[in-house]
Amino acid sequence: MTDNPGKLYLVPTPVGNLDDITQRALKVLAEVDLVACEDTRRSGQLLSHFGLHKKKISYFEHNESRRTPQIIAALNEGQSVAVISDGGSPGLSDPAYRLVNAAVNEDIPVEALPGATALIPALTASGLPTDRFFFEGFLPVKSGKRLRRLEQLKGYPHTLVIYESVHRIKKTLAAIAEVFGERPICLAREISKLHEEYLRGSAGEVAAQFEDRTPKGEFVIVITGNVDEKE
Repeated sequence: MTDNPGKLYLVPTPVGNLDDITQRALKVLAEVDLVACEDTRRSGQLLSHFGLHKKKISYFEHNESRRTPQIIAALNEGQSVAVISDGGSPGLSDPAYRLVNAAVNEDIPVEALPGATALIPALTASGLPTDRFFFEGFLPVKSGKRLRRLEQLKGYPHTLVIYESVHRIKKTLAAIAEVFGERPICLAREISKLHEEYLRGSAGEVAAQFEDRTPKGEFVIVITGNVDEKE
């Protein structure tokens, strides 16, 4: 272990349009010794696009407990490490918490760069109140747990923001319609990509737009907060 440990960088990467990457992100990625990637193949394509050929290590949900000590060891040897996800800010509905917590406990400096995320564009373009919001992330996969969680969220006065995958978006919209009724929502799809789209209305109305087409892409659901004091 060196007296001067390296630094851990949390580097956002574009959620769609590659032009969204920042100059600072490119500078950090060019200078670090190691890049921890959610998917080394996908991140390799991103890095190659910008002419960066870096040493990479996989770091994702199912190997983070094993990888964290390896990355901490590299940091303690004086290496600098950047963490990137498949898109957006690492640590936001992506693995990174365990690693950041371990680095903090080892007195290793951590630097989080601002940058691309799907959360803020979906919220600000929704047309719903942005003064207070609650980020739920992904809902439970099982239908019963999903419904129970939505029931818990129903009374929140804040605008709600939920992430959802293409595989569950129809079921989640149906569950939101069941719990929230006619409350206005906005469904953001493929943010910053070629087929970016915002669908507005009740959950039932938004879901109806997928009756004649197959939903594609990645989704952010923004739901109006509760304004009924009786709920």
